[in-house]
Formats: sequence, structure tokens, C-alpha cells
Amino acid sequence: MGNAESNVYQNYLSRFLPEEQSDIDGVFDTISGLSGSAAGKNSKAPKKTVTLAALQAYTREPLPERMTVRLYNGMKSIALTGKSSGLNEQIAKEQFVIFMSNLLKGNADEKITIIMKMISNTEGPVKGKQIQEFTEDLIMSVVHVLSYRKELKGWNSENTRDSASGVKAMASQLLSELKLADGTKPVGPQLMETNFDQSVIEDWVYRVPQISVFLSVITRQGLHVLHSLTDQTKDILNLVPSCKGIKGRGFVSLFDIPSIIYINSHLPAELQHKWQLLFSSRLHGESFSQLCAHIVNKGPCIMILKDLDGYIFGGFASHSWEVKPQFQGDDRCFLFSVLPSLAVYTYTTYNDHYMYLNHGQQTMPNGLGMGGQHGYFGLWIDSDYGKGHSKAKPRCTTYNSPQLSAKEDFTLDAMEVWAVGDFRESAGKKGKKSILDVDPEAQALLEMAGKSRLSEGLRETVEEDDEDDN
Repeated sequence: MGNAESNVYQNYLSRFLPEEQSDIDGVFDTISGLSGSAAGKNSKAPKKTVTLAALQAYTREPLPERMTVRLYNGMKSIALTGKSSGLNEQIAKEQFVIFMSNLLKGNADEKITIIMKMISNTEGPVKGKQIQEFTEDLIMSVVHVLSYRKELKGWNSENTRDSASGVKAMASQLLSELKLADGTKPVGPQLMETNFDQSVIEDWVYRVPQISVFLSVITRQGLHVLHSLTDQTKDILNLVPSCKGIKGRGFVSLFDIPSIIYINSHLPAELQHKWQLLFSSRLHGESFSQLCAHIVNKGPCIMILKDLDGYIFGGFASHSWEVKPQFQGDDRCFLFSVLPSLAVYTYTTYNDHYMYLNHGQQTMPNGLGMGGQHGYFGLWIDSDYGKGHSKAKPRCTTYNSPQLSAKEDFTLDAMEVWAVGDFRESAGKKGKKSILDVDPEAQALLEMAGKSRLSEGLRETVEEDDEDDN
């Protein structure tokens, strides 16, 4: 290796701390050992290299085979000075290190050549269909490797919906950000057949941070490199929030792992580390009174619901829900769809109708709503529990969301509410309310009848469950 090549290599190597360099060396040595390539006593013996078969043997359990082949193609694409890229079927240590440096520490320009080769091993533009397959493989591999490494923080395949549909929905959402040089965004069959050149893919990677984050997760966790250095994994620290409040309850969420990752990424940063179940219609009953009792004064939360047609959608409330005849919340609130498509719809500045919760009044609508206006909410759950609507012709004025449910007026099949961020003790105490607290008429009737409030001792409190992280 000449001096020029040595200097280039050293520049890439210098991006890593000494302990990181040691970690990368150890992983390369392990994989090259599986390749059966090692320098002998003779100083002119071949240098250590990594073969595709050895990489596949090393990642057989943590990564799907298709992703391992993509990683190999990315490593092989690294051109070394004086050598033709891609001609040698074995990966040299310099290629391995530069691959790690560009993918984990590089900018979009440095990542893009590798990503292009991971999408397609041939030269030139790539078709939308190939980008879709790459993106689906990427998301599926993240779910797989995090599950294998036990990094899902209490979520698993038993307490969430199957991820297959979520992988496709998330890939479609990320691909919707692909746009040609003239700004147009091909959709549907047109997208699949459109050719995208390197500059367009680079722009996409730059604007869609999930691509780089997912590649980082797959590289670190799949190859088991730099995974334990916490200061180097800030970008994936809150990729998946810890899951609380469901252990031992036989609970299956309406969320799947990809939608949890996607919705969590849109929360304020300080709320992304933990979700805690407050209410589930399957656990707590199909009752608006129960819903109110479990969510009032519990801090910011996410609600998700499923209609009888199988559409899944919901909203993020940035403030504690309060029972009052006025709108509440702020511009951090948003609505979202999970199925049949995955999308987040944020504040438009048109009005401040973020959140609304009212119960037991005759003069104002009774129910829970987000966005739009009375009688025409972007999302509405009626106090006559089980009925709701999502009205948008053509879009919700507050969030620019389309109709989220299959039918404008829908029947509710299931609903969950999750507190996000740290569950404050004060919020918990304030929130231990029954229907007697949120329905003044019910309380007054009991008092007129001379009945004491025996339900005081029966209220369910939300318990922290540290074991859920296992």
C-alpha cells in the first residue's frame, strides 16, 4: 500500500476513537478468521480479508441474509487507490474500515455511493422498485436485529401486531419523499418504474433521516460493532421507546414495531424514551367513562384506535387531557394513520383546535376530539362510546389530515392510550379519577341519594413496571 493510500486510509481511521478502532479491528479479525484468511509467518503472506460466505456465517442469526449481501456489496464498492472497485470478491481491511467510517460517521455524499451499491450492484440509475425492496429490507432488518439483540425494550412479536404490513407501510411512507430533480414525486406504478440517479438518492437520504439511522442500527447491531459505546449511539438511543404497563396482561397492541418507531420519531425529543399504557378498551372496557378516568391529567399521550373496517389511526396530545368545554393543547399535537398507510399530519396554523374533551354537559358536544371543529373533527370519539367520525373535505383544517377512518362516521373496534415520556407522580395522583370526578351529574345524584363514594378504593393506578424492559 503506497503512501497516498496510507494517508487516505489513516484519515478515515482517525474518525474513530482508539477504543472504537480496537472494536472494529476485533470484528474484522473475527470475520476474516471465518474466511480462513490470515497472515502466516512469512511477511509476504496474503493480508486478512473477508469473504461473502464468512460475512454470512457471522451475521446468520442477527441479520436476514438479503441484508448481509447488501452490506457486502456496500463494502466491496469501496475503491482502493490503484485497484479497480468491485473486481476483488474479498473485502480488504481498508475497505471494511472506510465502509464503517462513511456509513457511521460520513455525510450524505460519503454514504451515497455505498447506498447505491446496497440498492443495486450494477452501475447507473436505479428503479423505484429496487429502492422499495432495499427500504423494506432495511426496516425488516432493523426489527429483526433489535429483537435478536433484545433491544426492543419490552416490545415484542407477542404484544404487538405482526410487523409485515408495518414494514411495507413504513417503506411506502419513506419512499413518498423521493422526488426527481424537477421536484415531481412519482407515485404508484409510475414510481416503481422510474429511474433515479445518484443525486436524487443523495437528496432523499439527506431529507429522510431514518435511512441513515436504520443503516447505523443494522451495522452496529448486526455486525456487533461500536454497539456498547453509548456516546456513539445517541442517534438510536430513543429509536424504540421502553414499554411500560403491559407485563403479564396478555395484551396485544394496535401498534406494530415499525409504526412505534415512526410515530415515536415525531414526538418531542424529551418524550421519546418511554411509553406507558394508560387505557385499553380490551383491558378496561368499552366505556367513555373508563376512558376519561384513565387519561385525564396523565400528561402527554398517544391514542390509537381501530375501526370495524380495520383502519388504524390516532393522535398525539401534547398536554394532559382535561374535561372542559374548551379546546386545549398546543401546536406540537398531531394526527396520524397506521393502516392502510403510515403517515403523520402536523399543525397547519389555520386554527388552534388541537384537543377537546368534554363529558356530562348539555350545552357543548360531549366526547374526545382533535382538529377541525365541533361536529366536524379530524378525529372524534363520541361520549356514546363506540361511535366516532373523521371528517375532512378534503383535509382537516387544523392538521391537514385526510379522512383517517374507512368511513366518515365509523364504529370503534378497539382503542388504546399511551402516556409518553416520564410518568410524573403528581400527574398520576391527579389522574386517579373515576367517572364521579369527571361527571358532576353522577356525583350529585349519588350525594342526593345519600350514597358514599365507595369507588375511591377501587380506582386502578398505573404502576411502573421496570421488568417490562426485559
